[in-house]
Amino acid sequence: MSNRTGKRRILLDLAVTLDGFIEGKNGETDWCIMDAEMSFKDFLDSIDTIFYGRKSYELWGEYTPEVFESSEEKEIWELIHQKNKVVFSKSLTDLAHNVTVINKNILETVMAIKDKPGKDIWLYRGASLITTFVNLGLIDEYRLSVHPVVLGEGKPMFIDIKQRLELQLIHTKAFSSGVVQLIYQPKSNI
Repeated sequence: MSNRTGKRRILLDLAVTLDGFIEGKNGETDWCIMDAEMSFKDFLDSIDTIFYGRKSYELWGEYTPEVFESSEEKEIWELIHQKNKVVFSKSLTDLAHNVTVINKNILETVMAIKDKPGKDIWLYRGASLITTFVNLGLIDEYRLSVHPVVLGEGKPMFIDIKQRLELQLIHTKAFSSGVVQLIYQPKSNI
């Protein structure tokens, strides 16, 4: 989906299991399918900033693929590491040169970032960060890639949501891998 408004949007793009988990009970994501048909590089080309929760940044913010991983996987991580990174944390204060840490005034700071020129923004992960963004009404698009697996337990996609959020389905796509991508926007944005 392209950005037709001219204003930067915050995109929650998540891989999720059929039973609503974004990680297994031990943080595993080995169930997540990545194939060329899903055009993840096109998504990465549409953004220039990634929002991370502290734990997600510590796990993935500076991740380096192993030598045995595919050249496509390495290329994806290279593209990710070229983006501006913003980490929301109450305990961190300073990180690498290309990382901004936000620990207060989330609504005002995020709105200021959205008002700057640039591409869209990827809300990467972090269940509590996602909850904060949902509760503040900051997510412009929900891009959920539902994977054909049931874990039974793990980290749920949404926790502690304070009010109902009405969404409008704007696009679906099924992939040969069995993944189905669902793209929603809040009805208030349409």
